[in-house]
Amino acid sequence: MSFTDLFRRKSTATILKQGGDGDHATGLHKVLTVRDLTFFGIAAIIGGGTFSAIGNACFSGGPGVILLYVICAIACGFTAMCYAEFASRVPVSGSAYTYAYVSFGELFAWIIGWALIMEYSIGNIYIAFSWSGYFTNLLESFHIHLPEWLTINYQSAHSAFLENKQGEGFNAWQNAPMLGSLKVIFDMPAVVINLLITYLVYKGTKESKNFSNVMVMIKLAIIALVIVVGAFYVDIDNWTPFMPNGFGGVMAGVSAVFFAYIGFDAVSTLAEEAKNPQRDLPKGMIYSLVICTVVYIILAMVLTGMVSYELLGVSDPLAEIFALKGVKWMLFIVSIAAVVAMTSVMLVFQMGQPRIWMTMSRDGLMPKKFAEIHPKHKTPGFATIVTGCVVGLPIFFTDENFVLDFTSIGTLFAFVLVCGGVLMLSPQSEAELAERQTKGKFRIPYINSKFIFPVLVIGSGLLVHYLFPTFFADTFDFSGDKFATNISMVVFFILCAVMTVIAFMKNLSLIPLLGLISCCYLLTGMAVSNWKWFGVWLVIGLVFYFCYGYKNSKLNFNKIEPTLED
Repeated sequence: MSFTDLFRRKSTATILKQGGDGDHATGLHKVLTVRDLTFFGIAAIIGGGTFSAIGNACFSGGPGVILLYVICAIACGFTAMCYAEFASRVPVSGSAYTYAYVSFGELFAWIIGWALIMEYSIGNIYIAFSWSGYFTNLLESFHIHLPEWLTINYQSAHSAFLENKQGEGFNAWQNAPMLGSLKVIFDMPAVVINLLITYLVYKGTKESKNFSNVMVMIKLAIIALVIVVGAFYVDIDNWTPFMPNGFGGVMAGVSAVFFAYIGFDAVSTLAEEAKNPQRDLPKGMIYSLVICTVVYIILAMVLTGMVSYELLGVSDPLAEIFALKGVKWMLFIVSIAAVVAMTSVMLVFQMGQPRIWMTMSRDGLMPKKFAEIHPKHKTPGFATIVTGCVVGLPIFFTDENFVLDFTSIGTLFAFVLVCGGVLMLSPQSEAELAERQTKGKFRIPYINSKFIFPVLVIGSGLLVHYLFPTFFADTFDFSGDKFATNISMVVFFILCAVMTVIAFMKNLSLIPLLGLISCCYLLTGMAVSNWKWFGVWLVIGLVFYFCYGYKNSKLNFNKIEPTLED
């Protein structure tokens, strides 16, 4: 095995010859406009993040969590521009996996494809749990009560029992029926919705653009109603202190906040359906990010203003605040909106994962079975069923908080590679730049980071030291258990120093560089346990690649002509 083979890349010409992407795409109608892409982005973003993850973020950060929403939005904005640059320079369907194949090579393409499993498949586990919470509330409004052991996962119930924490989990553990020596405890609504979504995707059912647009308008209208009604119950005393757990508490909510944004990259999978993807795709992603950021900030202010942030660490925060205030009619409306919103997000994600696996299979990195198209339904049937299993089985033995952190760290890692991939692309000729400008294709404006980035790094360091005088001293304190929690920030400092030198020497483009750095900064907010599990996940993926993917790759044995240069 040659070391250089691990970084063999697919050229754009090779991708087009394979078919299924860009100008050689088959069977997909180019009907989506900027408005459609923007609405699709909002549909993917406003779901679990709005109706569930925002509660955990407010719980850990208090009212100051709005700062984290802004930081995440900026990081995602830079990343969205990098996605758009790839969509213009590499005329394919918009998969980050394929982008990595073009820029970094096969090994990194595999890693990013493996990481995307966490975003699309495992992320749906969290959405399924959240969907279950709102669906159960909806049933309660009709006086239909499911027993506790059918509305909570086994892990959460067991933990509640061990901690003697009274409530749903404790009651579920106490009252659950026995199957031999095993207590029967599982989240039935979450299991059922996963089965239904998997069946719909397997059968080929998908939302049309008109239905998607209507759903977005309904969701935005209901969220606006939540904000307006909630504003009457805001007590400004709840906004003090602004950061009850300090900036560290704000950053502790990074998993929950970033999870709210990961849906925007689903827009990149629609390049083949867009009328002018090079022009409209970046606009759709940026517009949807701006709209959703404004919504999230206002919503976070209303939530933390209505009740104390300490009461928001639940899976259904929007329903919880109105339940605490006794506004039962809003509880009903919020539950309906959440069920509809998260159903559509699950459908989008459950459709995205089989597509990625299908592409990886066509490249030889996954078994051929994943690329099989069902003869009747014209869907990647086997890959869809496997996706349903990947989502469904963990529902029985894991909990939503672990899944949330696991999903966010994998997605952030993928975004880092996308931003880095743009920096790796070779410069274009004057003729290519002129063609892109003439045809209205998007390209990231080149801003030389030679002096700007060093100034930003030094200025940011001075500002942090002024606002938080003990920050650097605390970060470099490795006594006791602090080494494990501080090491990620120290590594980030080293990365900033290295990239400052490289930016000065290589005149790197500023925007993708800022995307890379901002996503890496968000990674520092991940807990040590998240890094350990991510490491385990990565090792499993690498074992699979070296045992199967490497030798079966279509770039191997000259099955497809590889490229080591752009």
